[in-house]
Amino acid sequence: MGKGDSRTRKGKIFKGTFGKARPQRPRKKVVEKAAEGAAQ
Repeated sequence: MGKGDSRTRKGKIFKGTFGKARPQRPRKKVVEKAAEGAAQ
């Protein structure tokens, strides 16, 4: 259970993938905020 384990959050961050342990929702919020800042 570490960087090499793709089932854990840390492993997913290391690999750059998403799933149960690391949902993609938080990233969408960041993208929305960035888009709002650029629009203003």
